[in-house]
Amino acid sequence: MPKKKNFPLRIDPELYDVLQKWAQDEFRSVNSHVEFLLRESTKRAGRLPKKQDKKIGED
Repeated sequence: MPKKKNFPLRIDPELYDVLQKWAQDEFRSVNSHVEFLLRESTKRAGRLPKKQDKKIGED
C-alpha cells in the first residue's frame, strides 16, 4: 500500500465534534472517517480513478 500523505487541516471545532461522534458511531478514528467521507464523495462525483474506486470495497 502506498504511503499516505500528511497535511494540516483547519476545521471548525463544532464540525470536528460532529465528525468525532460520527466516527465513534462507525468505529473509526476521526482521520479514517474523514478519509472515508472524502473517498465516498469523490466516488459519487465520478472523480475517483477506476483503479482506486475498486480499492474502496477492499479496505
